[in-house]
Amino acid sequence: MINIRTISIYISIAMLAGCQSQTENTKPTNTASFKSMESTIYVSPQNALPIVQEVFTRVDKELSEWKSESLLSEVNKNAGIKAVTCHTDVIAAVQLSLQIAKQTNGLFDPTWASMWELWDFDIAIVPAKQEITSRLSLVNWEQVEVTNDTIQLTEVGMMLGLGGIAKGIALNQAREALLNKGINDFMIVSGGQVLANGEPKAIGIRTPDGLPDDIIAIAELKDASISTSGDYEKYFEVEGVRYHHIIDPRTGFPANSGVRSVSVISTNAAVADAFSTALFVMGVDQGLALVEQTDNLEAYYIEDGKTVTQSSGFKASQSASKTYP
Repeated sequence: MINIRTISIYISIAMLAGCQSQTENTKPTNTASFKSMESTIYVSPQNALPIVQEVFTRVDKELSEWKSESLLSEVNKNAGIKAVTCHTDVIAAVQLSLQIAKQTNGLFDPTWASMWELWDFDIAIVPAKQEITSRLSLVNWEQVEVTNDTIQLTEVGMMLGLGGIAKGIALNQAREALLNKGINDFMIVSGGQVLANGEPKAIGIRTPDGLPDDIIAIAELKDASISTSGDYEKYFEVEGVRYHHIIDPRTGFPANSGVRSVSVISTNAAVADAFSTALFVMGVDQGLALVEQTDNLEAYYIEDGKTVTQSSGFKASQSASKTYP
């Protein structure tokens, strides 16, 4: 059983991931942080930080499509030209991405990056529909060819982007590194994702559009990861329409599934990371049907109509202090 003190501490840690600023009295003790993958990563206990930071730095260097020196960038530069020799970690990451793409019928698709230049969420500009349409044919995970040591994109203009799974991969590798060092009880918060190991941790699920401390429910997490994707994380509005960063690979536009957020739990952090994106795009009915027939996967949906729905194995309790408005 998790006591109230533990709940308050770990909800505080989880909330820090979504805060732009913090005060000394809100930061839990024995927690340290660093920046990686465009997020602030929080680590508890503090002595685990160097190990976790080394893993995140390495994974980011290997898997970022934004870094010109990465192998993934080399693959993208040679799209439609030749296969690129890659080492084991990059091959494994792409293979896992393609496996999840197959499981989700392409609603998680690592070739989404083929149109990333069209959407810039730092400026409120909606791409022209013809621009989107012209690139849709390049979003096709089945056109990625992987061997034991090479990766090739078969069409000129295609790009791989692992932003939807790289943090989960880093969390998996950080957990392995910590366990190898004899650190068994820890938690890592990376943006909208939390990995908890050892004693059970209580994690707050945030109310969409609420303040960081507006918690709708509390989920217990032990030796597992929870990843949340929401339309409030990165977006802009034009003429009353919200354009968020979770793109439906079938249309090239932000997903319009009636979902505000979905939180996914799995013992595999990379699986939780990728499936939170795919399940958001799918919507509640299709998403929960897939979850119920998939091992090691649970989901908690908050819909546009303010309805909360969770899979049969998702263990969450409503927050005593917060309710969905």
